[in-house]
Amino acid sequence: MEDKKQQLIKIIQDFTATTGIYLADDVEKRIRELAEEEIIPHAKTMYECMVKDLDLAKELHRPICQDTGVLQYFVEVGTSFPYINELKEILTEGARKATLETPLRPNVVEPLGEHNTGDNVGYGAPYIEYEIVPNSSDLRVRLYMAGGGCSLPGRSKVLMPLEGVAGVKKFVYQTILDWGVNACPPLCIGIGLGTCAATSAMLSKKALLRPIGTHSEYPEVAKLEKEIQEGLDSLGIAPLGFGGSRTVLNVNIEAAAHHPATLGVGITTGCWATRRGDIVIHEDLSYDFVSHKKALEGTK
Repeated sequence: MEDKKQQLIKIIQDFTATTGIYLADDVEKRIRELAEEEIIPHAKTMYECMVKDLDLAKELHRPICQDTGVLQYFVEVGTSFPYINELKEILTEGARKATLETPLRPNVVEPLGEHNTGDNVGYGAPYIEYEIVPNSSDLRVRLYMAGGGCSLPGRSKVLMPLEGVAGVKKFVYQTILDWGVNACPPLCIGIGLGTCAATSAMLSKKALLRPIGTHSEYPEVAKLEKEIQEGLDSLGIAPLGFGGSRTVLNVNIEAAAHHPATLGVGITTGCWATRRGDIVIHEDLSYDFVSHKKALEGTK
């Protein structure tokens, strides 16, 4: 049992390190597409720097960005997964080992005291969000590396219901106009729609974890994703705030039924190097690295 536990810790460690070094397949594909499509000379130069960064990270096996963020794990664990009781310890130790051995920058400072723990482990860190999946023996872990700049635009607000779609758009546009340049665009945008500030914020994070190119299952929400992306692109603040043809890599929206008297909206942003990973681990500890299939070709 102890050997298996150490094996699982190693899987989480390698998963975490890989997410910091290689962009998810969909994010890298979109960055390279925008680099090819850009026609404004100085913007073209910025994209060339990004592409060179991607190539050097792979060549040197080092993180894409010096800010490797605060580690956030979103876990879907089957009720029959054999290591369910040890998950917090396993994820925490995997995060610590990945920080020290990759290395990742230690970003965790304790609340208010500002003492850096030195290994990205501390009070409530890494952040772990659990979801129980009945009749399953698998463990799915999605990781997001929440960097400083890309966390700055994060906002959540409860609108009056009559503000409707126009109010949602205004809130998102104003947020990105005011703060988007700090987050190293072009940006991945996650938007959450719900009843209150808390649920809308969490839905926006879950939206950010969805791959580029996916769309809401609700037609009216999918339509809003497209409209907001077109509106944000018209701002032209990318790449890296120097001005260009696009502002965002994508816009994803997660929506839930809400109270008739309120309309909550939350926004979470990821930088051009949005570091997120998705892995499914089976009960025998075989696994499928869902987000990085192409990135890892030829690395084993």
